[in-house]
Amino acid sequence: MNEHLRKLLKDSASALNVALEGRALDLFDRYYRELLIWNEKMNLVSVRTPEEIVIKHFVDSLTPAPYIIAPQGRLLDIGSGGGFPGIPLKIARPALHVSLLEASRKKSSFLRHLIRQLPLSQAVVIHARVESAMTDDAYRHTFQTVISRAAFKLPDLFTMARFFLSPGGLLIAMKGPRGEEETVPSHDSGLRCIACHDLSLPYDGGRRKIMIFQIDI
Repeated sequence: MNEHLRKLLKDSASALNVALEGRALDLFDRYYRELLIWNEKMNLVSVRTPEEIVIKHFVDSLTPAPYIIAPQGRLLDIGSGGGFPGIPLKIARPALHVSLLEASRKKSSFLRHLIRQLPLSQAVVIHARVESAMTDDAYRHTFQTVISRAAFKLPDLFTMARFFLSPGGLLIAMKGPRGEEETVPSHDSGLRCIACHDLSLPYDGGRRKIMIFQIDI
């Protein structure tokens, strides 16, 4: 990234109350370059302008960072794709133990390559469909935070959260501005909505909604 993009990233993250300093910005710089290289081989992001990558992927992925209450805990990113939001959150919150669940073999290869190149410790890729991962007791009630960036509808996420979350853990659903129109959990689902945040992305003003649910202890 050039200085314009680094400043855009730093200032936009700061507007979200996420501080990015030298090392974090350097990691985002490597991430940006690897993303462009691999995007020529597979569809990781829709590239229009460099600013869109910074805002719509990096900064958008950082929007939940202030709401992660277990900054040294285990986070599962379901349907990680190009690493969003798990990798940006790991860069911004390096103490997190991040697992990236991705069904695509090619995207899983990219994520493993990225983790080695940056490099990132306490970050792993789980190459599996969600349904397969949910048959493995090693992942049952293991994570303090489960997060997904517009990859699944809320009812599906509730089912996943009940399997993956440890008692008292949080499901963070990253949605568009009409996310509340999706089904909310019933009283017997084991989940309750504890917060719903509406926000605008810096620079382009894109509307986002972050919905946070807690699994009953």
